Parts: sequence; structure tokens; C-alpha cells
Amino acid sequence: MKFSFKNDYSEGCHPRILEALIQTNLSPQSGYGHDEFCLSAEKMIQYKIKSPHSKVYFVSGGTQANLIVISAFLRPHESVVAAETGHIFTNESGAIESSGHKVHGISTADGKITPEQIQKILEVHQNKPHQVKQKLVYISNATEIGTVYTKEELRNLSDFCKENKLYLYLDGARLGNALMSENYDVTLEDFAKYTDAFYLGGTKNGALLGEAIIINNEKLQEEFGFHIKQKGAMLAKGRLLGLQFQELLKDDLYFELAKHANRQAMKIKDAFQQIGCGFLSETFTNQIFPILSQDQIAQLSENFDFYVWKKIDEEKSAIRLITSWATTEEMTEIFVNHIKKLK
Repeated sequence: MKFSFKNDYSEGCHPRILEALIQTNLSPQSGYGHDEFCLSAEKMIQYKIKSPHSKVYFVSGGTQANLIVISAFLRPHESVVAAETGHIFTNESGAIESSGHKVHGISTADGKITPEQIQKILEVHQNKPHQVKQKLVYISNATEIGTVYTKEELRNLSDFCKENKLYLYLDGARLGNALMSENYDVTLEDFAKYTDAFYLGGTKNGALLGEAIIINNEKLQEEFGFHIKQKGAMLAKGRLLGLQFQELLKDDLYFELAKHANRQAMKIKDAFQQIGCGFLSETFTNQIFPILSQDQIAQLSENFDFYVWKKIDEEKSAIRLITSWATTEEMTEIFVNHIKKLK
């Protein structure tokens, strides 16, 4: 059997979640997110982000979260600004566009966008009402190429958005990995402070499924539940989502799992560095993108699964390697030994 480094959701969930599901299985609960587990998890999140006025809504997946948030926040003539590497721009099958909202893509080398880049888009959309109106800025943290926004970058984006009456929304599918990356200067409460909304990803960090949408802008909280229901995302057995976040957050298991995934990735990154390998981006999360020759890729493919991410030239391509909460020390050691033997 090949070891897989293709993604961080191949396995089911952390055993503690399975145990909690079994232990509470026959406990009767209210439906549609009004159960004791969802209510408890919401309070835990509000406490951790130090924002009791924020509202928390649990949905099953990342694309679902992005679609519901963006379509709920925007009026029909309003649009979104995102990096071209952003998930809503590349990998959600036009979900945002299907809801009637244009996505303006920004080309960026590191997956992060800046106020200056957003300003250029605003400047060429002044012919109102004949052009769409930019209203929301979408960012990911960690980004789709493993990079992270610093506190200064996040604050600058927040200030710019406020000055230009734009909403700032953060996709947190891998937010745990961003928070646990080396020497990171942003805390969970900073996301509540600097964004109108963000989500805390569970699917890619130990949960069976589930994301926690956190809306900090009180104006945007109004009637948000209607949008969840209308999009088919309000689970009758919402308890299944709330219980998982309660288990992940009650003693910081969520952050320990992300730290473990990052640590395994950095061991692999170090092995590639030792053989003189370059990288598509400088990352300290659980995603790394080493640039290898076609022959080296073929050698690793014999024993490991991963994506060939981007063609660099005729001789080389960048591959994407992702570690997870379930990546064992043994798996990492075996992979490192193979890297050392690359020619």
C-alpha cells in the first residue's frame, strides 16, 4: 500500500471524536443546531476568540461555507475579490458565480493579496451602475499554497476594507495549521478582530466533517440562518457537527493536531532542503511544494501518492505534499529516507 500525502482529509476522524459520538449516540437532542453540543461549542469558540457578540454556525464543508457566506452577504450586483489561487476561484466549480456574483481574480506569487492589488480592481470599476460593485474580499489562511498572512498584513487588509466599505472574509479550512506554524504572530482572537467573518475548519483537522462559520459583524448576522436553511445546509442532526467541535476544542486537541501535521511537514521539508531542492513557496504549515525533476517525481511515485502541482519547465515540476493529524512518525521517517536516496 502506498502512503498518501495527497490531502489532509483521507482518514476518518480522530478516535476521540468517534468515542464521543458513541457515548452520546442515544442522548435525545433538539434538532437544527439547537442541541447542547452546538450551543456548548459556540460558547467555547466565543471564549477562545474573546468575542461574545460573534455568532457561530456549523455547516458540513468548506465550499458550502463559502457559498452560503458570500451569497448571503452580497446583493445581486456585488462581487468578490480573491487571489487566483483562492479556492473559490479555482476549485469550487463556479459555486460563487452560480449564485450570481462575479469573482475578480488577482495573480499573486505567494497566494496572498494586498490592499494595493485590490485598489487596482476598484479603480477600473468606477462606471456605476454599469459595472459590478466590489463588496467582499476573500482570503485563505493558510493559503492554497501553504503561506500565511502576518498580523500586519491582516491588519492592513482589514483597515483597507473598512476604508472602502468592503467586507473581509477569511476561509479557514486550514486555519489551525496557520495558527500553529513556526513563529506565527496572529492569534485566533485576531481573526475575530480583523474580519467580518471567517470559518474554523474541522474537515481538514481531525473531524469527520464540519466547519464553524463565525460572523463577527453584527449587521451580517441578521437572518443568516435563513440562508443556511435555503441552501440545504441546516442539518436536522446538527448535534453531529457541534459535538465534534466541542471535542476538538475542549482541551485544545484541535491545535495539537494541527501542530503535529505541521511538524511532520517540516521534517519532510528539511529532507528536501538537505538534497538541495527548491520550493514553489516558502511554507511553515502542513503543505510543502518541492520542485523536482521528472525522474525524481517518478521515483517517489512508486511508493507515495501526491499531486503534481505545477509545471516549472520541461525538466521540472512542483509537487504538493500535505501531512495531516494522522500522518505518523513512521510514515514521515520512511518518506524522508526515500528523499535522501533521490538522484
